Amino acid sequence: MNVQIFADGSNKSEIFDLYENNSIVTGFTTNPSLMKKSGVKDYISFIKDITNHIKDRSISFEVFADTYEDMLYQSYKIAECGENICVKIPITNTKGVYTLDVIEKLIGENIKVNITAVFTHEQIDQLKRILPIGKHNIVSIFAGRISDTGRNPIPYIEYGINQLKDQSSVLWASTRHVYNIYEANEIGCDIITVTPDQIKKLELYNKDLKDYSLETVKMFYDDAKSSGFTL
Repeated sequence: MNVQIFADGSNKSEIFDLYENNSIVTGFTTNPSLMKKSGVKDYISFIKDITNHIKDRSISFEVFADTYEDMLYQSYKIAECGENICVKIPITNTKGVYTLDVIEKLIGENIKVNITAVFTHEQIDQLKRILPIGKHNIVSIFAGRISDTGRNPIPYIEYGINQLKDQSSVLWASTRHVYNIYEANEIGCDIITVTPDQIKKLELYNKDLKDYSLETVKMFYDDAKSSGFTL
C-alpha cells in the first residue's frame, strides 16, 4: 500500500501505543473538536506532551484563532514545539475569508502547514496559486464530509491530486469507512487520516467472508446469551 496512514485522534495513550507498536502509522493529526472530546484542557501542554514523545513522525496541530494576527501568533506557538509539526490552518476563517495570506507567510518562514477543511474545487484552485513546489505541505480534503452530502468524494480528491501534484501532499480527511483507505490508495492519494478503530480493521484485509459470516453469527449468539435475553 502506497498511501501513508496518519492516525487521527486526541487520546494520548492511543497515540503513544500506535507510535510504539504500529509501523503502518507514519504520522498523526488532531483538531480542537477531537481534543475537546478527549477532555484536553491545556492546549499547549497537550502538544508538548505529544511532541516530547514523538519526534520522528509528522504531527498536525490546528490553530483556533480567527484573525490574521492571532492565527500567526498561534502558529508560531505551535510550531516551536517541534520540528516535525505541521500547523493546521483552515482554508477560511469563520467569516468565509480565505486564509491564503497566513499560509503564504508561514511557508515563507519555513513553517510546514496542513491546510484543512478543504471541500471545493475553487478552494483547491486558490491553493494552487500560492503553494510552492514540493511535498512538505499538506492539503486536507474532507472526503468524508463531502460524502455526507450525498456526493462522491473521489472526484474532489482526484482534482486535488491533479492540480497540486507538484506542490503539496494531498490528504483524504474525515475517513468514514476502512474501504476508503483502499480507495485512497487506488487513486494515488498521498495520505489518509484514519481513526484507531479503523486501523485495527486493516487486519481484516482479504479475510474469508464465509469465516467472517460465521464469526458474526457466533458474536450475536454469545452476546444474547451473556445478556440473559429470553422470549
